[in-house]
Amino acid sequence: MDRRLTPARGDIAAAHLKGVVEAERYVDGTPMQVSASVAPIRRTPADDGPQETQALYGETFVVYDERDGWCWGQAAFDDYVGYVAAETLSHPVDPVTHRVSALRTYLYSEPDLKSAPFSLISMNAKLAVGDADASGKYLKTARGGWVHAGHVRPIGEREEDFVAVAERFLGAPYFWGGRESLGLDCSALVQNALEAAGVRAPRDTDMQISALGETVVGDWPDIALRRGDLVFWNGHVAIMTDGVRMIHANATHMCVSIDDARAFSERIREKEGPVTRVARLSA
Repeated sequence: MDRRLTPARGDIAAAHLKGVVEAERYVDGTPMQVSASVAPIRRTPADDGPQETQALYGETFVVYDERDGWCWGQAAFDDYVGYVAAETLSHPVDPVTHRVSALRTYLYSEPDLKSAPFSLISMNAKLAVGDADASGKYLKTARGGWVHAGHVRPIGEREEDFVAVAERFLGAPYFWGGRESLGLDCSALVQNALEAAGVRAPRDTDMQISALGETVVGDWPDIALRRGDLVFWNGHVAIMTDGVRMIHANATHMCVSIDDARAFSERIREKEGPVTRVARLSA
């Protein structure tokens, strides 16, 4: 089984995996909530451990083991397994009502743009939101902060064009394992944009290539591409903005950029290999 998605170690495993994997003991997880702006999910329990991905503010992380300031468990959003610093999590979990729809926004200490912010959170961070202030411009969150009403949408309310969502990230730094607007990688750009449009996508490129869309038949580079098509290489993915250009988070420019798809593919062919799949999502 994929270690990235299976909450099992030699010494401990999730209770639902009893009889499926071998472990010294099986435990029921404790759901906890990300209370930091973002929580790195690491391969090892160390500040310099390789970052696999991130959990965003308000998301749930199911903890199966905690020791020495680190929680080992699984992200509820995309099932990713790893270690998260205990200080970035809290309990109990507040049922979320909204997600951040702006590229990023502040959580203010008061319903006033001049008040000191508690934190800066990114698109698709989750919030439990209550009443608005007298002006109607700010919404109070369950944790006491205030968010601008125009920067959030109710959970379940979808963006119509996921490509337009991806385009908001233009210029954001490339960051391996990142899922936020301050830094993200190619598959996270796809995952974030699709989430805003109501589509759950796996985290990594090798997962997305087999899970998303229908294969567009044809030989590269002669395929008739259109807006919203996903183009996959070995370890890389991009989103077509039209029939010629694509948007992607990439290490070539170290940011989210828009490039000519065929020209870019030719440049990286020797190192990354040819296009492996073009996928088209259902309308």
